[in-house]
Amino acid sequence: MLENSSVNQWFAENPLTGKVELVRLGFFDSNARIELFNSTLLHHLGKTAEILIFLMGAMTIVELIDHFDGFSSVKNIIKTKKKIKLLWVISFLAFSLSAVIDNLTATIVLITIIRKIVPEQTERIWFSGFIVIAANAGGAWTPIGDVTTTMLWMAEKVSSWHLVKNLIIPSLLNIFVPLLIASFMSIFKGNISGNAENDTLQKGSNGTLILGIAMIIFVPLFKTLTHTPPYLGMMLSLSIMAIFAEYKSNRALSLTSISENQKTEFSPTLKAVSRIEIPSILFFLGILMTVAALESTGLIHDFGKTVNQSMSSFQFVTLIGFASAIFDNVPLVAASMGMFNQQTDANVWHLLAYAAGTGGSMLVIGSAAGVVAMGMEKISFSWYLKNLTFLAFLGYIAGIIAFWLLN
Repeated sequence: MLENSSVNQWFAENPLTGKVELVRLGFFDSNARIELFNSTLLHHLGKTAEILIFLMGAMTIVELIDHFDGFSSVKNIIKTKKKIKLLWVISFLAFSLSAVIDNLTATIVLITIIRKIVPEQTERIWFSGFIVIAANAGGAWTPIGDVTTTMLWMAEKVSSWHLVKNLIIPSLLNIFVPLLIASFMSIFKGNISGNAENDTLQKGSNGTLILGIAMIIFVPLFKTLTHTPPYLGMMLSLSIMAIFAEYKSNRALSLTSISENQKTEFSPTLKAVSRIEIPSILFFLGILMTVAALESTGLIHDFGKTVNQSMSSFQFVTLIGFASAIFDNVPLVAASMGMFNQQTDANVWHLLAYAAGTGGSMLVIGSAAGVVAMGMEKISFSWYLKNLTFLAFLGYIAGIIAFWLLN
């Protein structure tokens, strides 16, 4: 009875195959249990730390770009006063930016810009809502656009090229369909009322933006060329960006004439590091380690077997998109990664990246981008549900249909 008990089961990485497999232990073999527990804990903590270090590096690069007003130069691209044209321009800027920097940062940057272009708050919340949909769609088709796609990429469930190739069209349809419908809505007829604010940009802000984006794009290229973990490429990019930032700021390097406080004040790199969202990092740490515990005890594996017996993986992953509008997509993806055993670049992984990344757009609380827009522009849950949920739903379904037809 004891040998068949779930107490004696543990899921751990096989050092020979590198795969997570079921391990059975004797009930009284306490030393083996402790050793297996320690090795499993170290394995999962190491994998989680890789993701967190990657995210912290990306956040620091984004903060360095912002320190030199790099994102303010994006405003110079927008010249139109027509509402519908502005909607298309700002949406595709959100789509493009979030594919490089994460969708949360892209939302913050573009809502900050749209505040200077559209003075009226009643008009601006419409643009902000479409920024959320576009940013989530843009973050789904690259390995560095969303936390969930980064997780799948770093776990070698997807490769950069195949992810882009398979999801670029569904992601474009996800924002194109709502924009097409919005083109016939009365709210986007006419010109913007009020006068836009003018910014005075720092010298070299355009160059800082280009360098920062180039350094982030360099990361998947570095992984492909060297076959090293992605966080190493991100740390290399961050070091290059930090050297540039220190040189550009002309910081004094004398360690004797500058106090510790002054060094922190003068260094753009230290300023950028201090502005990283540590609560978000700790949240991801807690969530990922919790899911790792469920995976190691076999609960996720058993649930995955039940799911595979009751419905197809396509149906299940499609439902995850709807679930991500209510629950955070990070634990949903982390749990799903333990349910399926398909090889790298299997369709289920690409569909999971799309569903989890874009499904959250259906509710304003369904994504980090939506939550931050909710706070910045005072978008109410009921207003978003009434005006944008159905549009986001149509975009999501259009992307699902496109993925199904293409694959």
